[in-house]
Amino acid sequence: MIRGIHHVGLTVTDLAEASARWQRLLGLSPAADDGALLRCAYEDFCVRLTAGERGCVDYIAYELEAGVTLAEAGGRLSGAGTLAVPFELPAGRFGLRTADPDGNGVAVVEHVAPDDPRPDVCKHSDVLPGFHPRRLQHVNYLTADTPRAVDWYVEALGLKITDWIGDDACWLHADRDHHVLAFLDKGYAHIHHVAFELTDWGEMRVGLDHLAAHRRPIVWGPGRHGMARNLFAYWRMPEEDTFIEFFADMEVLGPNHQVRHFPDDAFASNTWGQLPPRSYFRFDEDAIRAEWEQSQQLGDPLS
Repeated sequence: MIRGIHHVGLTVTDLAEASARWQRLLGLSPAADDGALLRCAYEDFCVRLTAGERGCVDYIAYELEAGVTLAEAGGRLSGAGTLAVPFELPAGRFGLRTADPDGNGVAVVEHVAPDDPRPDVCKHSDVLPGFHPRRLQHVNYLTADTPRAVDWYVEALGLKITDWIGDDACWLHADRDHHVLAFLDKGYAHIHHVAFELTDWGEMRVGLDHLAAHRRPIVWGPGRHGMARNLFAYWRMPEEDTFIEFFADMEVLGPNHQVRHFPDDAFASNTWGQLPPRSYFRFDEDAIRAEWEQSQQLGDPLS
């Protein structure tokens, strides 16, 4: 039913500031005159900004496969015991809004075929910056009940389980990309990261140098996940209470993929050996301050 993520809906405290910041740090381009819609390259849009009282990830919008209607999607959501309500998208389009068992905002939108289906390298632009992600590709959540969350996304959205690490971390896929969504049990529910794909290791280097020039420290990475295989680097966007991942070289699943169970060890998390700092799983002010001051690396543990 789902072909992938369409966009992330963000609530921001200052629309103009947030739009400029997301464009500056991630190389996104405006897809609307007011800057409320941003895109990586030639897609419809991948980020939607809405003004509110606090910055946060409001919802994740998933795009239906071609030919699947909102009515059919609504029927599946109802069958999963979920109430979905219509909501309006730009340009008079509509989707369905609901929430998963943890209260995370979920939307589904119909597939819209691109005007030009050729690869991006065959197209021309007068607005794309030199550095920009290839696409918005996946999101990860923290939860207090991984099996419950996984069961809901399988039943309500038709996602499929890819892999487990131990008993409390699960990755799900929609197409042949290793994952479009994941859950890790840390005892509470919170968005963890929104992930943008870069072309390769060379583009990862460009992106990380770009962040360094804008004084945004890397919290974990660069490294390579054992499970999923992708190169990764995580950095924090505290203004919207989430991490951002830059990644490349994710595993592409073969036909008839069988669910795998990885041991909960350091190699599954990072084959290059470095585990994340404890602040990586926290969103409080002490954790953010520790990252900016590098206090964990200097031997000062978080309270």
